[in-house]
This record gives sequence, structure tokens and C-alpha cells, in this order.
Amino acid sequence: MSDYNKNIDFPITGKCIIFSAPSGAGKTTLVHYLLRNVADLEFSISAASREPRGREENGVDYHFLTVEDFENKIKNDEFVEWEEVYENMYYGTLKSEVKKAWDKGKIVVFDVDAEGGINLKRIFGKNALSVFIKPPSLFVLEQRLRDRRTETEESIQKRLSKANAELEKADQFDYVLMNDNLEKACLDAKTIVEKFIAGS
Repeated sequence: MSDYNKNIDFPITGKCIIFSAPSGAGKTTLVHYLLRNVADLEFSISAASREPRGREENGVDYHFLTVEDFENKIKNDEFVEWEEVYENMYYGTLKSEVKKAWDKGKIVVFDVDAEGGINLKRIFGKNALSVFIKPPSLFVLEQRLRDRRTETEESIQKRLSKANAELEKADQFDYVLMNDNLEKACLDAKTIVEKFIAGS
């Protein structure tokens, strides 16, 4: 189940850049590279109703909420978009995160799954650049997930199944960027983002 807000109650006053990919495709690495190497970007910290994994920190990687807290924020209309990815596992984009960045004159960067990326593009339209990061293959994706050593076998199989569905949505993005060489993918992403910021 997913939802997005068709009537955001604050003005769209800035630009945003949306990165989406199946889990393990490398989007977070690319986003961190861009935040270090492109001026005036600010990361939108998503909300999630799950426990932190590995070295993830609350308020840095995600705003980690209980299911009850997340559902209360849905009722209070605090999300631009949200999605129940698996049962009782919600992810969403908080309006407060977007507004905070735009108020500082920053360009918002989102790191979201494919459904979230499509919803955000629908909302922000020409003010948004949407980029789908494609892994070389599902086999490579599986190896990356296993190399993390933070996933159970059940979780890996769920993520691979979801990855199949997400890959079919790639054509709904402005750009599809293959991540088979991380250095090249980073440089390509930087070129695409700088061109969008410049308005060309």
C-alpha cells in the first residue's frame, strides 16, 4: 500500500533530486558521493518503522519510528508520500524535511525505493529530477546484499523479489543509470545532477 499527497500544504519553492533503486544497487553510496561533491544539496532523511541495521543512526540515516508513531503521522498528514513496503514496515518522506531544506535555499536529495521515487516525481513534477540506479544483474545484487552481512535469508529473498518488480518501473524515471562501475556511476550521476541544477 502506498500513498502520496496530491495537495501539499506548503509551496514548492525549490528543486529536488530523487534517487531510487533496488536495495543493494548502490544508490546510498552514490547519494553520499553527490552530497560531498555537489554544492547546495541537502539529504532528506526518510522515516522508517523498523529497527536500525548495522551502523545506521537515528536522525542521520533514517528517523526510526514505531509502527504506532508512523501511523499517527499518517493520520496527522505529516508525509509528502509514504508506503507500507512490507506488513507493518513503513517508509515515508516527511514534509518537515523538505520544507527545512528549501527554507535554507538547498536542493533536496531523496534516497527512496522505486514506488516512493515515482510518487515524489508526480508531486514535484518539473522541479524534480528522478534517477533510477540499475544493478548489472540480480545475481550481482544478491551478492551485494549477502556481503552486507546485515540481512537474514528471508530478508534477502524478499528484497530480491521486490527488486524484480522495481526493475520493471525503471522506465518511469527521467534517467536510468547503470552501476556496474562505481567510479563511472558517481561521475555520471554528478554530470546529470549538475545539468539539472543549472537548468539545462
